[in-house]
Amino acid sequence: MMEEEELEFVEELEAVLQLTPDVQLAIEQVFPSQDPLDRADFNAVEYINALFPTEQSLANIDEVVNKIRLKIRRLDDNIRTVVRGQTNVGQDGRQALEEAQKAIQQLFGKIKDIKDKAEKSEQMVKEITRDIKQLDHAKRHLTTSITTLNHLHMLAGGVDSLEAMTRRRQYGEVANLLQGVMNVLEHFHKYMGIPQIRQLSERVKAAQTELGQQILADFEEAFPSQGTKRPGGPSNVLRDACLVANILDPRIKQDIIKKFIKQHLSEYLVLFQENQDVAWLDKIDRRYAWIKRQLVDYEEKYGRMFPREWYMTERIAVEFCHVTRTCQDYANQS
Repeated sequence: MMEEEELEFVEELEAVLQLTPDVQLAIEQVFPSQDPLDRADFNAVEYINALFPTEQSLANIDEVVNKIRLKIRRLDDNIRTVVRGQTNVGQDGRQALEEAQKAIQQLFGKIKDIKDKAEKSEQMVKEITRDIKQLDHAKRHLTTSITTLNHLHMLAGGVDSLEAMTRRRQYGEVANLLQGVMNVLEHFHKYMGIPQIRQLSERVKAAQTELGQQILADFEEAFPSQGTKRPGGPSNVLRDACLVANILDPRIKQDIIKKFIKQHLSEYLVLFQENQDVAWLDKIDRRYAWIKRQLVDYEEKYGRMFPREWYMTERIAVEFCHVTRTCQDYANQS
């Protein structure tokens, strides 16, 4: 009965200690050993037969038993040491786990502090940005106000100077000043509802009108419509007046050109009337000789008085052709 119980116990123990091949291979790799006792397929009968292969070897059975017992005691000591170590490891593990939990709590606390500080910093940045935007708007408005005030000062001073120079017929200075005043006045178109700005604009228009009438009067005086007598040479005042006329209403420029060409060709109308001998077709070469002399005379006397972009020489030649055709048509009808 006892033997059967022992056999059952051994079988149960072997069933519990039976390891899978993967686990056994891992143990052999971590703890390599040549001891037959450590083999997974250990066979006690084969092991005993290896220790006592013959009957004569049974003589030292006591010595073998003592070695096995000594080995058993060493294994027991190793097992106790490992068990105690595992006990200490468990305590150390629990202590390390508690320390880790404390560290995690501290880390969460620090993260929360960082998050709170980040939110405060973000709010502070938003407030600073809002203040910067307000300051930027204020800067732009201030810059615009200063620029507008500077333009207003320039406009007021320019209008006063323009009126004074117009009275003194300082057309050279007026030409540069008038263009500048008109450019500055463009910045105030949206402020015309302000009485002071509107008054300055009206003064500029009045100065332009006065300049136009005054320049036309100066040219009428220099080149009178009646008679054929011409002044001796160009005038610097009239040359500067042409520069002013370029800025004024285009009709002023057209009137100057028309009156000058009419006065310049007045002699032609007298010399080549239809009742004159030189007016006949066989004397046509004299007409072209006359216009050639007049163009040369114009270039010498008045070439620098009128701006090149007015094309006065070409205009005189074209008008000469129109006048000649008109006279010939009238003569043929007669």
